[in-house]
Amino acid sequence: MSSDTKTLTQLCAEVAAGTVTARSRVEMYLANIAQRDGAIHAFNEVHSDAARARADAIDADVAAGKNPGPLAGAVIAMKDNIVMREGRTTCSSKMLANYRSPFDATVVTRLYAAGAIVIGKTNLDEFAMGSSTENSAFGVTKNPWDLTRVAGGSSGGSAAAVAAKFCDAALGSDTGGSIRQPAALCGCVGFKPTYGRVSRYGLVAFGSSLDQIGPFARTIADATLVYDTLCGLDPHDSTCADMPVVTLADKVHLPLKQLRVGVPREYRSSDNAPSVAAVLEQAIVAARAMGAEIVDVDLPLTPLGISIYYVIAPAEASSNLARFDGIRYGHRATLAPGDDLETLYCKSRAEGFGPEVQRRIMLGTYVLSSGYYDAYYKRALQVRRLIKDEFDRAFTKCDVILGVTSPVPAFEIGGKKDPLSMYLCDVYTVNTNIAGIPGISFNGGFADEGGVKLPVGLQLQAPAFAEETLLRAASMFERALA
Repeated sequence: MSSDTKTLTQLCAEVAAGTVTARSRVEMYLANIAQRDGAIHAFNEVHSDAARARADAIDADVAAGKNPGPLAGAVIAMKDNIVMREGRTTCSSKMLANYRSPFDATVVTRLYAAGAIVIGKTNLDEFAMGSSTENSAFGVTKNPWDLTRVAGGSSGGSAAAVAAKFCDAALGSDTGGSIRQPAALCGCVGFKPTYGRVSRYGLVAFGSSLDQIGPFARTIADATLVYDTLCGLDPHDSTCADMPVVTLADKVHLPLKQLRVGVPREYRSSDNAPSVAAVLEQAIVAARAMGAEIVDVDLPLTPLGISIYYVIAPAEASSNLARFDGIRYGHRATLAPGDDLETLYCKSRAEGFGPEVQRRIMLGTYVLSSGYYDAYYKRALQVRRLIKDEFDRAFTKCDVILGVTSPVPAFEIGGKKDPLSMYLCDVYTVNTNIAGIPGISFNGGFADEGGVKLPVGLQLQAPAFAEETLLRAASMFERALA
């Protein structure tokens, strides 16, 4: 069996048994990165020496008869808005171009404890604000399937790294679809757990009530194995749920009996590209063939999700990014004689933040300002509650909700100049974050776009903290569509 056909569980077991070395797996991926990442630009930094040193330490533990952990030798890429002592944490922004963290994020320490190796930091839309990774201050990440097209965003570097086989898995953050949408466009698995299931300590905040860290992988089982190491209570994160941690890696392949799959009428929109709509219809046929019941459900507030998201997320971002002022953190402008403190703030932030981040900060400041708070932010929070109630009602009729992840396959770099058209790429993902429920994207088929074969992602959503149901259902679809 080649390494390409083995699960991450099998590969880690081989490292733990000493039949394969962690060092050899790191060298394989470093060679792949050296050969191809110049064209793709999945990484902002590759930690070659640190990865080799960690691999050697794992191999030494194995030789000494020690158990290195369930992720023994797993090579992981880290989105560059998750802090690590190793290297820089830039958020793909000039504002933090030289920032080095004095501590590791909780997810990093948990990966290390499980025996994983972090190979480097991946590119993203600046401060995770975007749907294409075109907003990075360090250049665009290109889609491994077609280098003229975007990898999605904001975690485009992580998705591209997994799809290009630069690592076994990767971590990203998802505020409105930033794990699931790039996973869909790059043809890999992207999993956003329930809000509060995975600690956000060490994640540079964008929208604090929406952000969630989750894994990318090539299969549902691989994503589940990584997820098992991440979840659980963390005293450093007050929003982390105090709930029992149930290991799911040994359960994910078990089929669900009498699975009810909800298909919202709103998800079968005429706005979906025909090739994307066809993949959804094929998935519905496959669901029936595997014995699932298809249930029509209504989520009429789906079209309002983008509007609600672009009030709540920028409002929280304007607060979270206020700390980057050139004094406490970040880029500091050079002042001319006679410039005052206010000028320093203005120049530093104008130079340090890119156009999309500036746009969202200004929008967020506006909706929180006196005279507009009730009309925009308060009303958005009220509709947010209605969206959550809408999902709760739908889940009384079904176990999971099926749809496409993105209404279009990967589009050409520079193909969406209008911000609104870019925002609409997340129409099926933002409400998952607004409601705080888990969602997963996996490859459902392919679209033929002018003779170019591009992956199309399917999304499943489940009630809050129903990760076991979600992952087992996704695994059933993965097998049925293979």
